[in-house]
Amino acid sequence: MYNILICDDEADIVNALKIYLHNENYRLYEAFNGKEALKCIAENDIHLVLLDVMMPEMDGIYATVEIRRISNVPIILLTAKSEDSDKILGLNMGADDYITKPFNPVEVSARVRSQLRRYMQLGAGAVKPDVVKIGGIELDDKEKSVTLDGEPVSLTPTEYDILKLLMQNPGQVFSPREIYQRIWNDLPYGSENTVAVHIRHLREKIEINPADPRYLKVVWGQGYKMEKR
Repeated sequence: MYNILICDDEADIVNALKIYLHNENYRLYEAFNGKEALKCIAENDIHLVLLDVMMPEMDGIYATVEIRRISNVPIILLTAKSEDSDKILGLNMGADDYITKPFNPVEVSARVRSQLRRYMQLGAGAVKPDVVKIGGIELDDKEKSVTLDGEPVSLTPTEYDILKLLMQNPGQVFSPREIYQRIWNDLPYGSENTVAVHIRHLREKIEINPADPRYLKVVWGQGYKMEKR
């Protein structure tokens, strides 16, 4: 089953799209502005986003930019405008496709299926395992527990979420901005110091020598990564 987020500030449009897609093998989520969409994506394993362009608080173009900082999930923009400039702007900002209102239900279903097929064929939608082990660190996401060389490690929820993000993507460098966006579900103002403090606390708990870490590495000028072992 695929998870699809429908984001539009008009409840009637959200409900109409839910009707169009309800017979498919989809679990449908809803949001009514860009901020709600970002929160939903951070908290759920979303496989595709239908995103309105004109919304209050955070419009679809800005939301697309922010989504692209944390995810490569397919984004289909919904627009009431027919001008090519709006479509081109959205595509340049990272959207994958667009649908112009009023919608044709057959077209909506076809475009959603097409984007999901491409996304899954690229392997981007692969399910993350519940248990991840790197060296002597083992994270069990079902139990929400972490052990180091068989001994339990006590982490705060935020420390746990950061460690989970890094362990599920070994070798991938995440900037402080990206980490803050994913973990705090907020715009990443002041993210550098906040993330650095939590990284330091994590190292104190999972590294034998926090000053010379084996696992949680800094890539100067870029961010942090979990070393592959």
